Amino acid sequence: MRRFLLLYATERGQAKAIAEEISEKAVAYGFSADLHCISESHKYDLKTETAPLVVVVSTTGNGDLPDTARKFVKAIQDKTLPSDFFAHLWYGLLGLGDSEYTYFCNGGKIIDKRLQELGAQRFYDTGHADDCVGLELVVEPWINGLWAALAKHFLLSRGKEEMNGTLTMASDASRRTDPVTQELLHIESQVGLLSLDDSRRKDAEVLEQNAVNRGQSKTLTADFEPSLTRSIPPLSQASLSIPALPPEYLQVHLEESFGQEQSQAPVTSVDPIFHVPISKAVQLTMNDAIKTTLLIELDISKTDFSYQPGDAFNVICPNSDSEVQHLLQRLQLTDRREHCVVLNIKADTKKKGAALPQHIPEKCSLQFLLTWCLEIRAVPKKAFLRALVDHTGDGAEKRRLQELCSRQGAADYSRFVRDSRACLLDLLLAFPSCRPPLGLLLEHLPKLQPRPYSCASSSLFHPGKLHFIFNIVEFWSDTTVVALRKGVCTGWLATLVESVLQPNTHASRADGEKALAPEISISPRATNFFHLPNDPSVPIIMVGPGTGIAPFIGFLQHREKLQEHHPDGHFGAMWLFFGCRHKDRDYLFREELRHFLKCGILTHLKVSFSRDAPVGEEEAPAKYVQDSIQRHSKQVARVLLQENGHVYVCGDAKNMAKDVNDVLVEIISKEVGVEKLEAMKTLATLKEEKRYLQDIW
Repeated sequence: MRRFLLLYATERGQAKAIAEEISEKAVAYGFSADLHCISESHKYDLKTETAPLVVVVSTTGNGDLPDTARKFVKAIQDKTLPSDFFAHLWYGLLGLGDSEYTYFCNGGKIIDKRLQELGAQRFYDTGHADDCVGLELVVEPWINGLWAALAKHFLLSRGKEEMNGTLTMASDASRRTDPVTQELLHIESQVGLLSLDDSRRKDAEVLEQNAVNRGQSKTLTADFEPSLTRSIPPLSQASLSIPALPPEYLQVHLEESFGQEQSQAPVTSVDPIFHVPISKAVQLTMNDAIKTTLLIELDISKTDFSYQPGDAFNVICPNSDSEVQHLLQRLQLTDRREHCVVLNIKADTKKKGAALPQHIPEKCSLQFLLTWCLEIRAVPKKAFLRALVDHTGDGAEKRRLQELCSRQGAADYSRFVRDSRACLLDLLLAFPSCRPPLGLLLEHLPKLQPRPYSCASSSLFHPGKLHFIFNIVEFWSDTTVVALRKGVCTGWLATLVESVLQPNTHASRADGEKALAPEISISPRATNFFHLPNDPSVPIIMVGPGTGIAPFIGFLQHREKLQEHHPDGHFGAMWLFFGCRHKDRDYLFREELRHFLKCGILTHLKVSFSRDAPVGEEEAPAKYVQDSIQRHSKQVARVLLQENGHVYVCGDAKNMAKDVNDVLVEIISKEVGVEKLEAMKTLATLKEEKRYLQDIW
């Protein structure tokens, strides 16, 4: 069987799941995948690898490499390596990313570029899958095309060996007489026929849909619209192409537990975990604000946790208790929630390299497992839906699940599952006859991830304390019943601090008593570059609407203390472009910012209010931060291009960060008098020099 090396670099399990899918499908095409996490360097050696390499790489943060890939990338970026170091290596790479972020698929691009620089050659074109529109739109065709590319590579390699390296593509005649090339042409023609067949089938479906639309348009009323549980023609009448059934591999036993129940979050991270009390909680917004913003102060004085302004950290949070109870009820396991979960690998599993999930601790209760270990809010992938099909009794429900995981039902999957943020509980409520075993859920539900937050304070200004702010996330879930859901972490934190929460007046508790401070678990995040310049004389521009202001409060606090300690020092200008909806409802840190401005710490404060109308004869205010930046284009250009300044952007990636980026391109183009492409290159240079920094989500 033809072997290839399959490596994955994952942060939240996406890349691993896709690599495992490739490994499982390989056997059916006559291949054998040697599957490893890219961090397991002791299990493979690219310097001597002769088999083709397939790599699946995710991207985290704003274009960062997964933690599992950092050691690998550091090794291959060694500048002493010769340019032909990987000349023997043939590879194909699939990058995963999200186009809402500036550095789309950057993790994969970094590895791809470096492999090329070291002489490695592609046997298959690189794929870039976009989570913004659905990874499967690229992942599925990329995997489908991988087998022909591998077959072609092995055939050419075999041909070269058989003919002592003299195989050429000199003429059509020689190709027709070469048995290896004939076999290759046969494979390519079959792939072409399959593609043509798919195209014809797609055309037929379009014709069918047109006929349906013409003949039945009057019958398609509002009472017969597609939904999570129901489809309409042509999908409801189409022949379906569904993915292969993922092999089950976990065997689960629930045993009565007589030991003490775990009360802390599982320590499954390589980073240290710190258990710290909440010393203060303040509501920063008025009660009539559209979003509620809270500030939480943590007491880290008795720990070794340290940070600098611009850093971020993780909050380890549980799932909603009510959702866990609903899930237990639906699984008919409520009476066994305190039982101990015992996992084993099925002896007869067909899953290659099956292993127990590392994020599930030994001897934990079922309640603990669902609360602290599994992301029960995760949007189910198509492989999960496919697995649920075989545990669904009702024929109509089974058919709908098949549609949602099929190639023909891709649009319905995006609309009713992915875009609606449907979760496992939604599916189980929508399809009552679906009764999956617990082991299946543990195989497909990913690890419950900690949530990252920016530090909103300086340890010089608040010794022994750490501040962070957040909006209480709320969104409608209309998959089965309309319900308002809160974010997993923000909803939990909001409930946790209710007893100690102070209003935005910063008043003490009305009853005069100090409530018992709740405790949470946090961990540090890998050091980033979102820090103040080493040289305090460098001017900086800060752009942070809404909660994006968080790291800049830390910057300003830090700068105030530095200026107190060095009154004769030279400190550069500090610009802040802040934005919110209403001046009187959600202007975060208004008094603090006025203080920094009055003291000269903050040189320029430009605030925009997107929902406030101008009063009387006054000029219409800037609506968004990018509009405000545009109004000060000459000063912004001078800071960046003449004074060697830095610009920091924090907040929403989808709209704000892109709009700010576009405005900066316009400003450079206008003020320097160059074409837009040249301005984009200038901005790219600022990014490379770490003078244009983003902390966006």
